[in-house]
Amino acid sequence: MKIHEYQGKEILRKFGVSTPRGFPCFSVDEAVKAAEQLGGNVWVVKAQIHAGGRGKGGGVKLAKSLDEVRQHASAILGMQLKTHQTGPGGQRVRRLLIEDGADIRKEYYVAALTDRATQKVAIMASSEGGMDIEEVAHSTPEKIIKVFVDPLVGLTAAQAKELADGIGVPTASQTQAIDTFKKLYTCYMETDASLAEINPLILEGNGNIKALDAKFNFDSNALYRQPEIVAYRDLDEEDADEIEASKFDLAYISLDGNIGCLVNGAGLAMATMDTIKLFGAEPANFLDVGGGATTEKVTEAFKIMLKNTKVKGILVNIFGGIMKCDTIAAGVVSAAREVHLSVPLVVRMKGTNEDLGKMILAESGLPIIAADTMAEAATKIVAAVK
Repeated sequence: MKIHEYQGKEILRKFGVSTPRGFPCFSVDEAVKAAEQLGGNVWVVKAQIHAGGRGKGGGVKLAKSLDEVRQHASAILGMQLKTHQTGPGGQRVRRLLIEDGADIRKEYYVAALTDRATQKVAIMASSEGGMDIEEVAHSTPEKIIKVFVDPLVGLTAAQAKELADGIGVPTASQTQAIDTFKKLYTCYMETDASLAEINPLILEGNGNIKALDAKFNFDSNALYRQPEIVAYRDLDEEDADEIEASKFDLAYISLDGNIGCLVNGAGLAMATMDTIKLFGAEPANFLDVGGGATTEKVTEAFKIMLKNTKVKGILVNIFGGIMKCDTIAAGVVSAAREVHLSVPLVVRMKGTNEDLGKMILAESGLPIIAADTMAEAATKIVAAVK
């Protein structure tokens, strides 16, 4: 789950991290009122979408008068903002953040994320703040400093100082930087985040350290114990089909291909998509119905897949363990009839009640193409689609 920048800053402030003052706004008039409330003579008008690169796409503007605030807010609010993270279609801007201008002396990067290889939390920092960290990693990897935190110990003062020294924080500001790094780590752990990123973390002219941006991703499996985080969810920023799938406990992610996939188990789903690509086609989705799929769930899965007009065929790949093949077969038959399936359907089943499942499919009278192996299934669906 992702949240907006202004929401991320609210979380950072709760943990004592310094951020600029600002207000979220949903209209141009609210934006002007927010600037008046903040006072001063320099404001930043920032688009709020769940994607990075907003500045490069024209979604972040500096205003030096209330008239400029109105002009920028009018231009940004409602625009279809395209960045390297939104895809070619862009994302509609429905919210703004109006914020105090900042006296930026230096920009840094810092983030906390889970490192699965070490089973620790990685704190990454760089002197190259404000840039895409992927580009820094590619071009100048030596400018990225990492420390690995044992979650039973926490981020130590020595590790935090190693980061501050490594990215060149001036001596007079190191105490603040170390304190910020430790608070970011605490925030990351206590909110069940999978990413907590500040880019840029700035050194102001007066020597203060401040978070000028905030990006958070949260572990969806932990949301049941984070009701305050769930309240930040913005459904307008999420894929409508993925939201619908979550209501039926289906793990669904839209992709760009034309072959729909219905599989039980995340690993098998990944392998199925790889096999489709191996045989020269592209999957239209990742869809894991899980180990407790019912006829209703399979029917809903078909409906969601077929909402995608790109889908020209469906591959069902089931390994019957806890999920019995006959249950899935009955669900597939019911779903195919209910949605009046008009695209080719290939079904491959192995495992518990496999023969019974195949019999249900064969006796359905539907034009279902059977397959015994993943290679055969992929070959048949690719051929059928072509």
